[in-house]
Order: sequence, then C-alpha cells, then structure tokens
Amino acid sequence: MIKSLSKIFGTQNDRIVKNYLKKVEKINALESTYEPMSDEALKQAFLELKESVNNGEKTLDDVLYDSFAITREVSKRTVGLRHYDVQMVGGMVLHDGNIAEMKTGEGKTLVATLAVILNAMTGKGVHVVTVNDYLAKRDSEEMGVLYKFLGYSVGCITSDIYDEQERKAQYEADITYGTNNEYGFDYLRDNMKVRLEEKVQRDHNYAIIDEVDSILIDEARTPLIISGPTQRDHNHYAKANEIAKQMERGEELPAKPGEDKVMTGDFVVDEKN
Repeated sequence: MIKSLSKIFGTQNDRIVKNYLKKVEKINALESTYEPMSDEALKQAFLELKESVNNGEKTLDDVLYDSFAITREVSKRTVGLRHYDVQMVGGMVLHDGNIAEMKTGEGKTLVATLAVILNAMTGKGVHVVTVNDYLAKRDSEEMGVLYKFLGYSVGCITSDIYDEQERKAQYEADITYGTNNEYGFDYLRDNMKVRLEEKVQRDHNYAIIDEVDSILIDEARTPLIISGPTQRDHNHYAKANEIAKQMERGEELPAKPGEDKVMTGDFVVDEKN
C-alpha cells in the first residue's frame, strides 16, 4: 500500500526536488536576459544586485534567481562550464543549509560556486571547507577566475602558511578556501589570544563543507588538540604532594545514638607542626 502511494505521489525527496526544479525554470528563463550582455554590463548587473542586498532593499532569497543566472553565464565565459539544471538544484540545497549528495564527477566544485557567490554578497565572508590542501588550492585557483570576474577577493589557507598576518589576510578575503584542520586549529589559537586584533579569523557567517560525511563524522572522531611546554615550575607538584600527605580529616560531627560517626568531609593541615 505504502509503495503504491509512493509511486503515485512520490517520496518526500521527490517532492522537494520537484519544487526546486520549478525554481530552476525561472532561472533558465533569465538566461536570455544575461547572455547577450557584455562583460561590463554583466558585472554592473551583479553589482546592482549586491548593493540592493547590502542596502536592505532585498534579501538573498529575493536575488537568488538573478544571482544563479549571472553565475551560470559568468562560468560559461570564464571557465567554459555551464551549470546543468541538477547543479542548480544542488546550489539551492546548499544555500538552504542542507546536504546535497552528488556522485564523483557530477561537478560538486561548480555547484558550490552558486551558493558561494550568493552568500558572499553580504560581505561577511564565506568559508569553503575541503579535505586537503591540494583541493583547497586547486579549487581556489580554478574557481577564483569566476569569483574575481564578479569583484570578489579569494583567499586560501594551507598548512605551509606560517605567518599570522598572511593567514589573517586570507581570512579577510570575501571567499576563503581551506581544510577543516586549518580552520579548526586557527579557531583554537584565536581563543588563546589576549587581544582581539591578534585573531586571524573573521566572524563566521556561511560555510560549505565538501565531503561533509568524512569531515563531520570520520574526521570529527580525531580531536584537535593544541599542546606546548608549560611555564610552571615542576617543583610545585612535589610540594603539593607533600602537603596532601599531611592532611587529616576534619572535625567529627555529633551523631545520634546508634549511628555511625560522621566527619565534616574537609581536610586540614596543622601548619604549626
């Protein structure tokens, strides 16, 4: 019975995808508007969208159709790739804060550009989390051409960047690529800083995680720990041990007849002796 109903009405996932595909039709309808535009006109159209968001006139959801349509057109001109309808669906899923499951070779890197460009409009920064330095560097360079066409700055955090000012500069970019370990350790180090200006990371606004099951489940089983030499004198531990051995239980509390004696639970040291 349930199987028969599913065939008629579709699963919940089918209904969600069908709703997204209706939105894709509206994006496709805008392709004829942006395709004839010159590069400068396309940049100006995107700038106007961005300003309308920052001025509070429109929300990111309001400009989604135009943003996706412009991103698709810019992608065709810069990297020679056109987003397919299913990739548009993936971009909207990511923008809504959900997980988009895609097979290897279906263009996950290109899908991410849709949500990245849209959410970077606010100027609060977008982080793209990858599984290793190679992918972070490759994707930031290959997709960076697309982002820079639209006026965005692109940063990349890798393990070979040791200078804190250099790392801070990468985080200050509109779009930053990096691995989960680099982001995680920078976050831990920032929480050890004394002054706000010493921190390298900016506020956390929006992030896209590649291989989310690996990073948030498998990798999460290994904790990120910062360790280093202590400045304490180790003699303190020996002295504390000596004092602990001299401690005796505190005063005995009055007990009722037939009950066991009760101590205060406190420990005291005879400092005079």
